[in-house]
Amino acid sequence: MEEIAAEIRRLAMEAGRAIMAVYEKAEIATETKADASPVTEADLAADDIIAAGLAYAFPDIPVVTEERAESQEGPVPPRFFLVDPLDGTKEFVQRRGDFTVNIALIEAGRPVMGVVLAPAKGRLFRSLPGGGAEEEQVDALIHPVPDSARPIAVREADEEALVVVASKSHNNPETKAIIDRFSVKEARNAGSSLKFCLVAAGEADFYPRLGRTMEWDTGAGHAVLAAAGGEVRTLEHLRPLSYGKPGWDNPHFVAYGPGVPIDRVA
Repeated sequence: MEEIAAEIRRLAMEAGRAIMAVYEKAEIATETKADASPVTEADLAADDIIAAGLAYAFPDIPVVTEERAESQEGPVPPRFFLVDPLDGTKEFVQRRGDFTVNIALIEAGRPVMGVVLAPAKGRLFRSLPGGGAEEEQVDALIHPVPDSARPIAVREADEEALVVVASKSHNNPETKAIIDRFSVKEARNAGSSLKFCLVAAGEADFYPRLGRTMEWDTGAGHAVLAAAGGEVRTLEHLRPLSYGKPGWDNPHFVAYGPGVPIDRVA
């Protein structure tokens, strides 16, 4: 697992450099995919880097990425890489900074290893092969800042003064209705898989999601949060969120740390 952890970290930063090269252009060209979601040359460049790098380093582990998911045929393998090369394309195009590179390793339906890079924010989060999670800083050239790595862990929440983090682009009345069941001291907005990482780093207590997501949107952030001591469960029956589902669609879910009275969402 150490070799996998090192390689997905390296590939995330290489993809991050390609993304930021596009981000710095005067104009970002955007196309619309068949599902009406946007795609840019940065998505495709990052996808090429990660898919090729994983296939070269680990030829026996299949790779499923957002941009290539339709090519995945037959039964889902028990062990595979799950990649969203650029999560938060809307934030990227609008230059809001809340976009991420996401690489996860899935085993038996569980995310067991993951890295999330937010290149415009200089933050890289990852699970560690020996257990636990860490954050390290990256510089403007998307290289790691020496001696910046620090362990992260979920915090014990005060159920009477919770901090919730929700989507910038996908808030809806159903999400608000769930949040209103809790005693919330502060509500924060963030884009992409950063929401998982804010809970993992103890900067927020829970993240409810009642809009559509795909497995590649959540796999890496889920891995980091789980390694940091948190959980991700479906809103229906509070079952652990699993991977390798038909069509790659996720049900509604909530990500959280200890002390959150999660039974209130049921």
